[in-house]
Amino acid sequence: MQPTMTGAPGTAEDEQEWDERHMAQAVAAAHSARLRASPNPWVGAVLVTGAATYQAATAPPGGPHAEVCVLRLAADAGDAAAGSTLYTTLEPCAHFGRTPPCVDAIVAAGVRRVVVALVDPDPLVAGRGVETLRRAGVEVSIGTLSDAVERQLAPYLKHRRTGRPWVVLKLAATMDGRTAAPDASSRWITGAAARRDVHELRAASDAVLVGAGTVRADDPELTVRHAWSAAGEVRQPMRVVLGRAPEGAKVLPALELAGNLEDVLEHLGGLGVLQLLVEGGAKVAHDLHAAGLVDRYVLYLAPALFGGDDARPLFDGPGAPSIEEVWRGQIVSVEQLGADLRVELEPVGA
Repeated sequence: MQPTMTGAPGTAEDEQEWDERHMAQAVAAAHSARLRASPNPWVGAVLVTGAATYQAATAPPGGPHAEVCVLRLAADAGDAAAGSTLYTTLEPCAHFGRTPPCVDAIVAAGVRRVVVALVDPDPLVAGRGVETLRRAGVEVSIGTLSDAVERQLAPYLKHRRTGRPWVVLKLAATMDGRTAAPDASSRWITGAAARRDVHELRAASDAVLVGAGTVRADDPELTVRHAWSAAGEVRQPMRVVLGRAPEGAKVLPALELAGNLEDVLEHLGGLGVLQLLVEGGAKVAHDLHAAGLVDRYVLYLAPALFGGDDARPLFDGPGAPSIEEVWRGQIVSVEQLGADLRVELEPVGA
């Protein structure tokens, strides 16, 4: 990314406003890496030197992290990073993984101050990056726009804190909450714009899960076919079937799992799955919801009505026995996609 000219904070802008403005740039840069960085966190970094501002994001796995990318941008422009301020959405790493420690590059470049949105909960980092920088004489500030980065990195953070993936349950229904006709026909309840959005959800996920019943009924491919990536290509998520897929199913090859849902999530987390997209069917959706294992609900509503009680519902299984026990979440967003509505929900307190 090309650098932009910059100046130091003036009397009209205090340091907090200055930090928030540049961290917001880092958050925007991180978004550009969402479809390419996993299983690494999608991190953004901004470097403010005496002459210009540079921004960069984490490269695909095996490539440099955001902090090293942004330092290289300045170096390529012939701009010295000595005395600069570096903003990063997640604590720089201090260990050898696929790449050398980012803190070593930051210290070697002579960066004076590092502003970090969040401390990395990964046990290999977990404050070591901040400690290493401070021991080297680098000033470190923590917490700028931390709420925004908590939301942006929610799948990564949950995985590192619990060992399980962030579970997104995708549902599509008519306005009266039905997913299929009594004869089981159900294809294309929603329109093309909503279906494209589902492919974006798949592209942002490390794995997509369905039940074997859905495989037998709909024979889905579960591949990404309509998604955009700044990298020019989109990786395909792992396909997971609960139960056994019939021979010749389009979803194959797939990972076939059985057993307790919590054990399934633990297993997928151990494989490095940060975000799991669950696409069906109604029994799987019910069981995950009933067990409180869903982190985000994405509901696509079509302007259509079955108009009766014999069409198939979103969930297959017993629901709340009384109004006092009805699950109540909070709406995160509502968006119109073509003729359909896209509603995001999450548990209260998430």
